[in-house]
Amino acid sequence: MQFFARKVNNYSLYASHAWYVPGVKGMFGLLGWFLLGNLLGGVVEAVFGAFVPQDVVQKYAMLVVYPLSFVPAMIYAGQQSQRNSLFETGYKLSSSHFGPFKAWQAVLITIGLSFATMIVADLPNYCNFKLTTLTPGMQSFYDLIVNLMKQLTAGPFWSSFLLVAVFAPVFEEWLCRGMVLRGLLTRMKPAWAIVVSALFFALIHMNPWQALNAFIIGVVMGYVYYKTGSLWFTMLIHFVNNGTSVILSQVPSLQEADFWIDMMPLGTYALVYAGGLALFCACIWAFSRIPLEQKRGNIDTVIL
Repeated sequence: MQFFARKVNNYSLYASHAWYVPGVKGMFGLLGWFLLGNLLGGVVEAVFGAFVPQDVVQKYAMLVVYPLSFVPAMIYAGQQSQRNSLFETGYKLSSSHFGPFKAWQAVLITIGLSFATMIVADLPNYCNFKLTTLTPGMQSFYDLIVNLMKQLTAGPFWSSFLLVAVFAPVFEEWLCRGMVLRGLLTRMKPAWAIVVSALFFALIHMNPWQALNAFIIGVVMGYVYYKTGSLWFTMLIHFVNNGTSVILSQVPSLQEADFWIDMMPLGTYALVYAGGLALFCACIWAFSRIPLEQKRGNIDTVIL
C-alpha cells in the first residue's frame, strides 16, 4: 500500500522529484543536463527557422525553446527520484512555514522584500556594470548580450511577460531552489548552501552583468526558502523582479535606463535607496522571526 501511495504521489511535479536530493556533484550533473537542454533548444529553434518565417521565430520561438531547456534536467531528476523513493527519505520541494505570520501577511512581506531587494541591489549592479565595461573587449560582449536579450523579448508584451515573468520563475526556481538548494541544505551548513546555490543561479545566467544581480537575489531567495520552505515564495520574488523589469521596459522614457539610478535625480535616488534599505532590513528581520524546525531549514520530509 505504501509503495502504491508513492506511485500515485509521483504524478505531482513537485512530489515526483522529492526523493532526488542532489549534493555538489549532483548540482553539476543538473547543470550538465540543463546545458544539454539549451543545446536541444537551439536545435529546435533552428528547425523552426527552416519552416517558419524568421520574424515569427524571433517573436515566439523562445516560448517553446526556453521551457525545453529544463526538460532533460527534469526527466533526469524524476528518474533518480523514482529510483530513490523505495529506499531513501524524500524532502518536499515546497513546504509552508510562516511562523508568527498568517499566509497573507507572509505574502505581503515577500512582495515588500522583492521591491526592496531590487533597490538595494541596484547600486552594486551599477558599479559592476561600470567596472566590467571598462575592461578591454567587454563593451562589445555587453552589446552582444543586450542584443540577445532584446531578441528574447522581441515578441509582443504578453509573450515577453509570459517568458520572463512566469516561465523563468517557475523553471529556474524549480532548478535553483527546489532542487539545488534543497539538496545542499541536507549536506552542508545553511549559509554555505545558500551561497553555493546563489552562485549556481548566477552561473546559469552566463554573463557577468546579470550574474551579480542574480547572485544577490539568489541569496535573498535562498534565505526565504530556508526559513519558509516555500518554493512559491521564491517564485513570487522572482516574478516581481522580472515582471517589474518587463513592465518598465515598456515605458518609453525609461527604455534607455538600465538602473534605478538612471531614472531619477541623485538626491531622489539617495532617499529611495535609503528607504529600500530600511524596508529590506525590516523584511529580513520579519523572516528571521520564523523558527527553524531542523538544521536544514523548514523543508519538510515526505510523509505518506
